[in-house]
Amino acid sequence: MLAMALRGVVAVCALQLGVLTAPLIGQTSVTREKVGAPTEIKTADGVGRRDSHAISFRNASKSSGISFVLRNSVSPQRYSIETMTGGVALFDYNNDGLLDIFFTNGATIPALEKRDASYWNRLYRNNGDGTYTDVTKEAGLAGMGYSMGVATGDYDNDGFVDLYVAGFDRNQLFHNNGDGTFTDVTAKAHVDGVAPGAGKAWSVTAGWIDYNHDGKLDLFVVNYLSYKLGSAALCHVNKLPAYCAPNDFVGTANILYRNNGDGTFTDVSVPSHIADYVGKGMGVAFADYDGDGYDDIFVSNDTFPNFLLHNNGDGTFTDVAAISQVAYTDNGRTVAGMGADFRDLDNDGRPDIFHTAMFGDSFPLYANLGGGQFADVTTKSGLTNQTSRSTGWGTGIFDFDNDGRKDLFTADAAILDNAMEVEHRPYALPDKVFRNLGNMTFEDVSAGAGESFGVAAAHRGAAFGDLNNDGKIDAVVTVLNGRPEVMMNETLNQNHWIILKLVGVADNRDGLGTRVKIVTQSGAQFNEATTAVGYSSASDKRVHFGLGSDAVIDRIELSWPTGVKQVLTHVKADQILTVVEGKP
Repeated sequence: MLAMALRGVVAVCALQLGVLTAPLIGQTSVTREKVGAPTEIKTADGVGRRDSHAISFRNASKSSGISFVLRNSVSPQRYSIETMTGGVALFDYNNDGLLDIFFTNGATIPALEKRDASYWNRLYRNNGDGTYTDVTKEAGLAGMGYSMGVATGDYDNDGFVDLYVAGFDRNQLFHNNGDGTFTDVTAKAHVDGVAPGAGKAWSVTAGWIDYNHDGKLDLFVVNYLSYKLGSAALCHVNKLPAYCAPNDFVGTANILYRNNGDGTFTDVSVPSHIADYVGKGMGVAFADYDGDGYDDIFVSNDTFPNFLLHNNGDGTFTDVAAISQVAYTDNGRTVAGMGADFRDLDNDGRPDIFHTAMFGDSFPLYANLGGGQFADVTTKSGLTNQTSRSTGWGTGIFDFDNDGRKDLFTADAAILDNAMEVEHRPYALPDKVFRNLGNMTFEDVSAGAGESFGVAAAHRGAAFGDLNNDGKIDAVVTVLNGRPEVMMNETLNQNHWIILKLVGVADNRDGLGTRVKIVTQSGAQFNEATTAVGYSSASDKRVHFGLGSDAVIDRIELSWPTGVKQVLTHVKADQILTVVEGKP
């Protein structure tokens, strides 16, 4: 991403969640959590519906009690790492039914030390009333070094979600002890990000995936450039100091760690062929794009062809990005690939790919045509005109207005903090939200989405989930050298929804990789359980669907990674439903 900068010289109801046990359906175990009822809006005609086009967010940062400031330690030397930090995760670390928030943070430069508490990574506990409490110290999550991204997943299937923090000088795996504390188990687990024969890589992000279907989450680490502070030159544009382009550095291979099931991992990058593909990775997303039952890996690269790593089902991967038409844009160019998401946008059962990029690129959208082929539909979708004059980092594909079609969110900002002087373009930019109009077309509705979308900032990472369990997807966006934006979704309509909390038995406890199909009177929708979303960030593991006017789901079909099939029928909308994997 850095490089492209030179080419053109991001009110909680205090719910006491009761649990109601629903009847078993086949081999299914289900619980339902009580949530608030859909809002009805009185109009002159009685009970009416506000324009369902009006996606709306409120920035609740000031009232949230979150005082975190993302520090990148800008130096006169303009080290490339300074533009890149800003990961955020939404996950329920204490299993109280409420999503908590974790932020990565920078360190001093060039020492790369979290010298004082202002550089700590931060964990905020959700109090359930719209406020959050900083529990970093007691949780043991201050971290070390210059942190970048974060991945969430229960790697040991003990029922508590663990954290992997990717960074420039070190990566860390924190085991969730289940008592509100975490333990750094990086050395024991052998996941420090040091590739054999290559030394420590610059890791930007990571994600959890059960690539071999053994019921245990494996770890995929995304690496960026071969970069050393001691030898990094100071670059200039128009005689002004600027961050160097990634084209000035060699890319690095990503890492795949296989979970051994005993608290340790084995680096299988070489035998899996992951090490064969050297890129400049910035984003990662997982989905089964060809329907063969195995999750594949999309990596968005910076000024380098993207990777689509096909899971061959035998422990190996093959990069098919070029033949699948997602390595380049439709004009044969590479772009500054940033955050990515990999979900079905047109409800045809095939996951599509969207990723952010830099000013002048537009943000590419690849439609999954089936048969292993994609088509660049960025222009057809309307996104070329709506994104080509912006730079995006974090992103997510979620149904923000619960109308049954997934929308797009981007966290935007230029790369250079002196962009106005160097590029004659603003550094700070507002977030954007694009409403899905159907037929793979999108409309920029940011102007009407709330006051915060008119406020420019140095946005970076973005994570998504339902922070107050009202059925609407919220967002948390990080800001370089500023406080994060806690974007509460206050869209007003009478659309229905459902959230599925999956509990694996034979599969990984989080159910990551489970493919879900729902059928209502309005038709079918598809989604997949994943936490690897956007740029350097991790989103809620629960699976959300907007249902529009449908108050009942006729059928829910779950395909768990290890092959277990499960079906629920006649499920009521507007609930958080816990589904325990049926035993084979």
